Amino acid sequence: MYLAENWKNYEIIDCSAGEKLERWGDYMLIRPDPQVIWDTPHAHKGWKHPNGHYHRSNKGGGSWEFFDLPESWSIRYESLGLTFNLKPFQFKHTGLFPEQAANWEWFSGIIKDSISGGRKKLPKILNLFAYTGGATVAAAKAGAHVTHVDASKGMVAWAKENAAASGLAEAPIRYLVDDCVKFVEREIRRGNKYDAIIMDPPSYGRGPKGEIWKIEEKIHPLIKLCAQLLAEEPLFFLVNSYTTGLAPSVLTYLIDTELKNYPGKTISDEVGLPVTSSSLVLPCGAAGRREFI
Repeated sequence: MYLAENWKNYEIIDCSAGEKLERWGDYMLIRPDPQVIWDTPHAHKGWKHPNGHYHRSNKGGGSWEFFDLPESWSIRYESLGLTFNLKPFQFKHTGLFPEQAANWEWFSGIIKDSISGGRKKLPKILNLFAYTGGATVAAAKAGAHVTHVDASKGMVAWAKENAAASGLAEAPIRYLVDDCVKFVEREIRRGNKYDAIIMDPPSYGRGPKGEIWKIEEKIHPLIKLCAQLLAEEPLFFLVNSYTTGLAPSVLTYLIDTELKNYPGKTISDEVGLPVTSSSLVLPCGAAGRREFI
């Protein structure tokens, strides 16, 4: 399992009965998690005195209940020197998926090694479904030129805030509000190439003009398209998935099928976060990683 174990300002304190108790900096939140199907005692005091609790509705969706929680705050990922602005918003989210730190660490090392190895130009990284820019700021901090693409104008604005908070306001990051598939198709026609591609697609979503995205139907065609954007000697290719129906072995097969002409090795595994109160690791989806030789 790819384990995000270097956090100091975030932790899953406990998880039970469909919910997880988390510490985000100075604040504790209770949020639902479909993976937590066991029921254990709520021993930690945070279960009774959280700063925020997202209640799932029987009719779908849900709502927040707040107890002395600011509208926004920030936490720092010290390992890579990154700062992220947080705020609770719809669908239980806070604006950050902390388990992705496992992937940030992995590709940051590859980027830094390529630069120290004498690369003449900054590595060009394409980040698709880039959300609030966790991977974007990690890649930029490592020294890459990043193209950040997301269909939500609000998420792109949030990503810019995270870059500024991480000291990257002037970093070579290109922000685009666009449908990811259509952007890739245009980049192919333009003849543009990238040294690495990151994609973190939702299980289901809509583009800026209502385009429907279902990962089971769209992920293979998108990987096939992205293969045409890779430079002659690329660095890495990363596909992250939160869909429980896509096993790590499926990600490996998809990536290997379309990138077989490039020398390298694909390793896919679950992504997880350690639980402080136990020896448990909470699974948070899967990641398919290909590093090129």
